[in-house]
Amino acid sequence: MPNIKSAIKRVRTNNERNVKNAAVKSSMRTAIKKAEAAATNNEDNAQELVKVAVSQLDKAAQKGLIHKNTADRQKARLMKKAN
Repeated sequence: MPNIKSAIKRVRTNNERNVKNAAVKSSMRTAIKKAEAAATNNEDNAQELVKVAVSQLDKAAQKGLIHKNTADRQKARLMKKAN
């Protein structure tokens, strides 16, 4: 544990951001898995789940959790499976 006040704050904020980012990334992965499963099984709500997954990918890319090109690639693959 650091002794300098600003370093202590930095450790605290890093931990808070880590927890928040992990939660966002986890929900993004869950949405992708649900959409892929629905698209593979030709379920009725597949388009809706793909829409949710695309939204999650865009938000993660906007926040810098994943690279923009990675989000675009994953969205393209999802759309390909859904169609």
